[in-house]
Amino acid sequence: MRASDAWGSQGAPADAADAIAELLACFPVYRSYLPDGLEHLGHAAERAKHYRPDLAETIDALLPVLGNARQDAALRFQQTSGMVMAKGVEDTAFYRYSRLTSLNEVGGDPDVFSVSVPDFHQFMAGRQAEWPHAMNALSTHDTKRGEDVRARITTIAEVPERWDALLDRLLVFAPNQGRAFANLLLQAVVGAWPASEDRLLAYMEKASREADDITHWTAPDEEFEANLAELVRNVTAAPASGDIEAFLAETEQGFRSNVLAAKLLNLAIPGFPDVYQGSEALEQSLVDPDNRRPVDWARMDALRTAAAEPLSGEWDLEVAKTRLVREALRLRRAHPERFEGYEPVLASGSAAEHVVAFDRGGAVAVATRLPIGLAARGGWGDTRIQLPEGRWRELLTGAEVDGGEVSLAELLGTAPVALLTLAD
Repeated sequence: MRASDAWGSQGAPADAADAIAELLACFPVYRSYLPDGLEHLGHAAERAKHYRPDLAETIDALLPVLGNARQDAALRFQQTSGMVMAKGVEDTAFYRYSRLTSLNEVGGDPDVFSVSVPDFHQFMAGRQAEWPHAMNALSTHDTKRGEDVRARITTIAEVPERWDALLDRLLVFAPNQGRAFANLLLQAVVGAWPASEDRLLAYMEKASREADDITHWTAPDEEFEANLAELVRNVTAAPASGDIEAFLAETEQGFRSNVLAAKLLNLAIPGFPDVYQGSEALEQSLVDPDNRRPVDWARMDALRTAAAEPLSGEWDLEVAKTRLVREALRLRRAHPERFEGYEPVLASGSAAEHVVAFDRGGAVAVATRLPIGLAARGGWGDTRIQLPEGRWRELLTGAEVDGGEVSLAELLGTAPVALLTLAD
C-alpha cells in the first residue's frame, strides 16, 4: 500500500502496522470477500479496540480503507487474514485446546459446542437462500481428523464421566508436562483405533510440534517427544488397550449413528457434497500425510458391490455408509429439482430433540442426534415426524411409507438415518 493512496501527503499513522496486526489477530473468519463480509471487519475492529484501546483512533481511521475493495490495502488485508487464521488457529491453537477435539477442525469453531435443532434449521435456510451452490465437505486433504475419527470422538460428549474414567487410567503413562496435549493425543488414539503404532507416532510428532508449546519444529524437545512416544506404545498395548476397546464397545452404537448422520447431512443439506477419496467407507485418517495415503480401490469396489443391496438385519457400517453415498448421489443426479428448497420436517413426542429432519423439495433427510442419550431413555417411544403428503421410498432399505405422521421407531427401525424421495 502506498501511503498517499489512503492517507494523502501526511502518510499513515506511525502505529498503523500495529493496528493492522491487531485487526488480523481479531479477525473472526479466514477472510472477507468485499463487499461481502464487511461486518467481519467491524467485529474485528471492536475486539481490537477492546484489547488495544491505545490503537482505537488508528483502527477507526483504517476502517474506510480496509473496507474499500478498490484499495490495494484492503485486497492485501483479505489475502493476509487467511494465512494468519490458518497458522494461528488451525495449525497452532487447535493442537493446544483439547476439550473435545472433534470440534477442532478447519473452518470450525470449538466455542460452538452444539446447536439446537431450530438453530440448525435457521442456518440451513439461510444457506439455501445465500449459498445454495457452496461446497459441503466432511473430509479433505487438509482435515486434522477424518470425518469418522470425529464421529468417534463426538461420542465422548455424551459420556463424559466414562471418558474421565478412561483418561484417568491412560494418563498414568503420560509425562507430567503437557497433560492437555496428552488428552488431545489420546482422543486421536481412540478416534483412529485401531491405527498402527507407526501412524500414531507420526501423528504424535506432527501434532506436538504444531502445538508449538513444549516441542517445536525448529527446536524439538527430544525428551518430551520420547515420553509421548512411550505413551502411545503403552496405551496401544495390553492392558491399556483393553480399557480402550471396552470404551469403544460401550459407545459403538453411538459411533455408528454419528457416522451415518454426519454423512447424510453432508450429502443432503443445501450446497453440493464433496466426497473425499475413499470416504464412502470409514474415513479414520489423521492429519496429513496420513489422510493422503493411497486408497485401496479393490476394497472400495467390493463395498460398492455390497452396497447395491438394500440394508436389512445386522448391516455392516461401511456397507451402509457406502450405500448412503451411492443412493444420495444418484438421487441428486437423477432429480436435482428435489434439492432446490429447504423446509424443516417437524417432530413431536418424548424424544423429539433426538431427530433432525428436513425436506429439500422432494427429498427428505432424517438423522438421529445424540444417539447414546436416545438409547439411554429407551428409544423413540411415541416420537413421530410429519412427512409431506405423497408416497415416499426410503433409499437405504427400499421400504415405502405414506406421508403424514410417521413413527420414528418404524422409520428408523433398521438404520439410524433415512433418506426418502417421492416414489415415482
